[in-house]
Amino acid sequence: MSSTVRATVVQASSIFYDTPATLDKAERFLKEAAALGSQLVVFPEAFIGGYPRGYNFADQSPRGKESFRKYHASAINVPGPEVDRLASMAAKYKVYLVTGVVERDGYTLKLMPTYWERLFWGFGDCSTTPVYDTPYGKLGSVICWENRMPLFRTAMYGKGIEIYCAPTADSGDTWVATMRHVAIEGGCYVLSPIQFCRRKDYPPPPEYLYSPTEEDVTPDSIVWAGGSVIISPHGEILAGPNYEGEGFFTADLDVRGEIPKAKFQFDVVGHYSRADVLSLTVNNRPLLPVTFTSSPSKIKDDEEMDECKDI
Repeated sequence: MSSTVRATVVQASSIFYDTPATLDKAERFLKEAAALGSQLVVFPEAFIGGYPRGYNFADQSPRGKESFRKYHASAINVPGPEVDRLASMAAKYKVYLVTGVVERDGYTLKLMPTYWERLFWGFGDCSTTPVYDTPYGKLGSVICWENRMPLFRTAMYGKGIEIYCAPTADSGDTWVATMRHVAIEGGCYVLSPIQFCRRKDYPPPPEYLYSPTEEDVTPDSIVWAGGSVIISPHGEILAGPNYEGEGFFTADLDVRGEIPKAKFQFDVVGHYSRADVLSLTVNNRPLLPVTFTSSPSKIKDDEEMDECKDI
């Protein structure tokens, strides 16, 4: 396993209602990051499909329904052609690629939602939160305010995560402190990309309203301020935060060198755990709304019908 990996977080906006153009934009950032030697590139939450900040999804009027139809059309199937293109780009530039997407599941848009996001996204489950072995360390991702959930974080630590990706829609003052806490708590590197958006990056009113009246909002008004960061396992800020505009931030992660030092002090699911009084059970099975089963007699009847067809 390589000792170090050059990692990049991208701070940029989606191109709303235009997924092919957003993929083109992603490739431009990938090309630039790869030219600097990056081996891991992480994009923001809902970068493919767009984060609908400022939209009133409680609007059940014909206009509201049409806006949701367009948003649904911008989402992607997993697997699907957009995922194939992302994989092709990752192979072309020889990088590991992590990006937030809005996933279509029939007519439900999937993401583990928090707060008012429940109005437009459906629930996922823990079967879709893997940690992957890579040549650079164990890589996984937790989205947005799910990073505030101690049990969710503990589950990821239990899976051995070393490079912890935290795409988010939170550009508030406290987010960097949250990421530093996660890094220290998990003894892992934390990469948190955040979109930077101006009002002109979104559809015009009345479809999207950043504020109820938008009287003080101009096309260049910042509506999503960024603040992307890369944090070491000791809680040190290695890159970012930046609130000035789009761009990307790069740092070299010494996984084999620094993580053991951090774990020596505090290993939350190792020597510092208290399994005698505290434990966590995680359900990794898919949670499906409809399950089909067949009785033994039905299975036998089907087999006999197949035999008759063969004859």
